[in-house]
Amino acid sequence: MKSALSDYLVICDMDNTLLTAKEGLPACNRTVIQLFIEMGGLFTVATGRPPESIRAALEGIRLSLPAISCNGALLYDFSTESVLHRSTLNREQATAAIADILPKFPRMGVEVMAGNGEMYVIHANTYTHAHQVDEHLGSIACPIECVPDGWVKVVFASDPESIRKLGQYAKTKYYGRDNYFLATNNIYLEIMPGGVSKATGMHDLCALMNKSQKKTIVIGDYYNDLELMREAGYAVAVANAPAEVKATADTVTTCTCSEGAVGEYLYQLIRRVTDV
Repeated sequence: MKSALSDYLVICDMDNTLLTAKEGLPACNRTVIQLFIEMGGLFTVATGRPPESIRAALEGIRLSLPAISCNGALLYDFSTESVLHRSTLNREQATAAIADILPKFPRMGVEVMAGNGEMYVIHANTYTHAHQVDEHLGSIACPIECVPDGWVKVVFASDPESIRKLGQYAKTKYYGRDNYFLATNNIYLEIMPGGVSKATGMHDLCALMNKSQKKTIVIGDYYNDLELMREAGYAVAVANAPAEVKATADTVTTCTCSEGAVGEYLYQLIRRVTDV
């Protein structure tokens, strides 16, 4: 029996895969995503971004299914404007980590995302400011004790060398077993709820939507996409991905992110499945 586009669920990373922080969404990605969805394909995103930022970056594209947000801590349905699944940090352990790290890395920016991914800036720097501007995020600057409960992640933001040193330091410390550190970019190191990732977000999404994981296609670019790519039915790396990520993929695009890598792959998929 011939496959249809509706048989496939494409889960796409956002930053440096689907779009760039400065240039946004390439026009060809927008055009082909809309065509793919109109022809029955299922398309959504898996990203560290909170829902507010996803909405702004997609510029009107209507996802077929709920988004995997905050690196799997939130499943957010834009059609109903509701959280379908939420995983939270152990606040006490996360607070202990922040209290230990900030005196040793006094220039480190610190953000807490809570609730539906609302951002609270605990310690500002140029990187937290750029994060807000680039991802169209509203934020509240406040002391840590004023952040509401329901933390979904903590973001440390600084220059690549400081983040590298912080990553090394964090490996030597124990703040409890309920959270873990995740490098999501060379300027970000995050604290995530234990056992939560983009891959668990995909499991939750497939279970909730009654979709087969074997029919998932993941498009990614970075080390935090590796687990998701390994557990997908098929994995695609964009041309700008590091060698280890490309080696994990079933295929690598010719185009880079800014050249429209996602549009390139989706158009190939449309032609292959529909014989256009």
